[in-house]
Amino acid sequence: MQRSSDPLEGDLKTRAQAVSAVAAKHATAVDSGARFPRESFAAVKAQRLLGIMVPTKFGGEGADLAQVADVCFQLAQGCSSTGMIYAMHQIKTACIVRHMRESAALENVLRRLCSEQLLLASSTTEGQGGGNVRSSEAPIEHQDGRITLERRASVISYGAYADAIVTTARRAADAAATDQVLVAFFKEDYTLTPLQGWNTLGMRGTCSEGYSLKASGTPDQVIPDPYEIIHPQTMVPTAHLLWGSVWAGIAASATARAQGFIRNVVRQSGGQMPPGAPQYTRALASLRTLRGMLASSLRNYQRVMNDPKALASLEFQTMITLTKVEASELAVAIVNTALRTCGLSGYRCDSEFSIERHLRDVLSAPIMINNDRILANLANSSLLAPVAGSLSD
Repeated sequence: MQRSSDPLEGDLKTRAQAVSAVAAKHATAVDSGARFPRESFAAVKAQRLLGIMVPTKFGGEGADLAQVADVCFQLAQGCSSTGMIYAMHQIKTACIVRHMRESAALENVLRRLCSEQLLLASSTTEGQGGGNVRSSEAPIEHQDGRITLERRASVISYGAYADAIVTTARRAADAAATDQVLVAFFKEDYTLTPLQGWNTLGMRGTCSEGYSLKASGTPDQVIPDPYEIIHPQTMVPTAHLLWGSVWAGIAASATARAQGFIRNVVRQSGGQMPPGAPQYTRALASLRTLRGMLASSLRNYQRVMNDPKALASLEFQTMITLTKVEASELAVAIVNTALRTCGLSGYRCDSEFSIERHLRDVLSAPIMINNDRILANLANSSLLAPVAGSLSD
């Protein structure tokens, strides 16, 4: 049977669109109140979208990454924060699915995720390290057959609203900062003490506050593969592709508002196009470029995702890293172009064609793992590769 070219089809697409509609109704309230999008995630759980990536043998739907990316794209069109929270949940789900080996404890995590529709939060930054997720200060401590972890997490997005947290940590007290593991803790396993709030320009509904995390569990809650494998093989590619899909969703929503503005002007003026109409054409073309780039990177990742040598190659790591940089910057440009299309109506906060929330939200994209940090890290390794081979490279 030939598969549709639309990765999100049938029942899954209907469910995602239903949640997006709920998210859109509450997006303004979520943003203005800087509150968790509780209505959206009640709908996500009702539509049973949290476990779609989990294999069917564990109670999920076995959705592939392209399908999950399209759900992110759909949800972000309704509410940026809803899309981003959903993406971060799926990133951690992917890490467990791909690196659990034969762990009965982690199988239990996935089964509970599906049956109870548990929302997973991510904790990968702490202390003064900021965005350096490949370094952990707090170690896993072993005592009497159990493990404990105490870490000062500079950010745990939606931590107070999650049902479990998947966190990085040093493997042991005597391990190097880069010798890391990933651990899954259920809500009953940990306590969170607030360290700092989340009063930001955009993405306000992600509630990405800082916490002191104190957790206790069993050793089999540690994902078997070391984080130095999880990071390049799953964490980075999945994050960049799903984040990019969220940013594309924000850009698509802003472009749709620009289209609505033009149609309104044409209808009211007897067919006269507004001055910003050419900007809409530019936004639409750039949106197609962004979606095409993400689709291409998704295909490239899915083609090699089970080939450790290919995943570790300079070519792949450069491609997937630059996908994040290019997607984030192009999404900002698209939203800004949509704003120019709408002119003052887009600039106003009280207009039906307002772009202000979209712009504030998408401005998080270049600084979510700062693009300058990414490009600086790539610079040294890129010096080893040829600048260009052929036109097909």
